[in-house]
Amino acid sequence: MGSLVSPSPENCPALVLNADFRPLSYFPLSLWSWQDTIKAVFLDRVSILSEYDQEVHSPSFAMRLPSVIALKDYISTSRYPAFTRFNVFLRDRFTCQYCNHRHPTPELTFDHVTPRSKGGRTLWDNVVTACGQCNLRKGNQLPNQCGMHPHRRPWRPTSFELQENGRAFPPNFLHESWRDYLYWDSELDPM
Repeated sequence: MGSLVSPSPENCPALVLNADFRPLSYFPLSLWSWQDTIKAVFLDRVSILSEYDQEVHSPSFAMRLPSVIALKDYISTSRYPAFTRFNVFLRDRFTCQYCNHRHPTPELTFDHVTPRSKGGRTLWDNVVTACGQCNLRKGNQLPNQCGMHPHRRPWRPTSFELQENGRAFPPNFLHESWRDYLYWDSELDPM
């Protein structure tokens, strides 16, 4: 009979929930390293909701590693997220707004619907996700000039909208203790 190998503490991140027991973030999933988690426990900033079987030890102390923690103080999220390339991709669900196909992040760019050379600005309501091929084909033209109109008109999303979109993209690793706190749009594979 083989011996069971305990996972390394590095492989035991904690799912971080806000004080309302919702994840701080779905995409990327709000996770803390075991070191940051232990520090927060000792500073009495979090409540432990679930634990791994894995323990950490000091000469005078042993503790099971937390797998799910909740902040004691609520952190409010800003109503509107920062304008970043990644947030544009997340708003558009990693889908080119011209060909309407989902692409891996490295294949995506963002496109100015009204090109900057024609007075377009780099703002939420003028930028959409585009694959490299569509971005090249559209070039420096207005949608009416090239017959390429975005599938969805660009808009400034709320933080809530981005979190909801993030729920459609579960991460590769989900510990079983996290499942009661996460709600994904797609069905999760059993572990």
